[in-house]
Amino acid sequence: MTVSETHRAIEAVWRIEAARLIAGLARLVQDVGQAEELAQDALLIALEKWPETGVPPNPGAWLMSTAKHRAIDQLRRKERLARKQQEIGRDLEQRQHPEIEVDTGPDFGDDLLRLVFTACHPVLSTEARVALALRVLCGLTTKEIARAFLVPEPTIAQRIVRAKKTLARKQIPFEAPSGDELAARLPAVLEVVYLIFNEGYTATSGADWLRTELCDDALRLGRILAGLVPGEPEVHGLVALLEIQASRTAARTGPNGEPVLLLEQDRTRWDQLLIRRGLAALQRAEEIDAPPGPYRLQAAIAACHARARTAAETDWARIARIYEQLSEVTPSPVVELNRAVAVSMAFGPEHGLNLVDQLVAEGSLRDYHLLPSVRGDLLVKLDRPAEARAEFERAAELTANTRERELLLERAESCG
Repeated sequence: MTVSETHRAIEAVWRIEAARLIAGLARLVQDVGQAEELAQDALLIALEKWPETGVPPNPGAWLMSTAKHRAIDQLRRKERLARKQQEIGRDLEQRQHPEIEVDTGPDFGDDLLRLVFTACHPVLSTEARVALALRVLCGLTTKEIARAFLVPEPTIAQRIVRAKKTLARKQIPFEAPSGDELAARLPAVLEVVYLIFNEGYTATSGADWLRTELCDDALRLGRILAGLVPGEPEVHGLVALLEIQASRTAARTGPNGEPVLLLEQDRTRWDQLLIRRGLAALQRAEEIDAPPGPYRLQAAIAACHARARTAAETDWARIARIYEQLSEVTPSPVVELNRAVAVSMAFGPEHGLNLVDQLVAEGSLRDYHLLPSVRGDLLVKLDRPAEARAEFERAAELTANTRERELLLERAESCG
């Protein structure tokens, strides 16, 4: 294996293992920032050694072992310093070997989930929680996060640094809460799990359209949460949404990794087991007496797609009605954009374009690539190819995902 091939292999391993590595280290050192630094130290060592020694059979375990050794060395140094400062010379044998196992609260059996709950601690603002979670759980760079949230990169960098400092200064334990505290943190945790899934479902940037390892992590975390709090309808709603979305994975890319849009997918490739699991989770959510929340409503939309044997059989009018409910529960311009698509499919492209043009005038999505992409699609249907081409080209400029850019440029080219 050449050096460049080894570096590409290391990059791939890092994208898959980073979150689990940081989570495991955070349980050891009880500090998210320090855990991230230790993980990156292990990555640097791998970059130095692996080109000479080759990629080990279990690279994730190698990285964890290397990082843990460094963590234990640091703990020992800290302890020795503490002993000197306190001039304690007794019980050296016991104190020279710090216990790795720490009290981590209720046993959720998953370091990633503990990390999610830690990143979602109420001492952090919502913006800080999301930025920190995307950094340490999804491995996104500050530039990628800034692009996703349409804010300057230094703003995101400051949020992440402050969030890690706040968790360290407040000595927030790396643990999963229980009782009322768990319930209070649950909405933020659900949001983060959903963000992790979305980043895997459509990567913000990079050469791949999908990052399936993130989808798998999010789905697993959602299932664990559903077992922990079975009486929470929104947890079941989120799990239903993720199961049904994940069922389309095999059909979402072509032979060369190119994106395949929903209406063009081969539905025989949709995973029927995941669909059944998703519909069952949706039923559990609906059986709990509570007003429908955003995840349950989105799961209901996903269920409409899952139940349609072909794209033409989709009940778009029902989907448009559910989006209207969703916009009342959680109003946002992105929901309005999705509603515009559903309205166009149910009642004609001119109705959808009217809604999209309102969003264009409102301006909050001016740097969001899916706005010109949707507008271009509607203009194609209205036989306005020159305008559609400009919109697809604009969308291609805005996306940072290579596969998506290629698709958008192909669509622009097809407009003539």
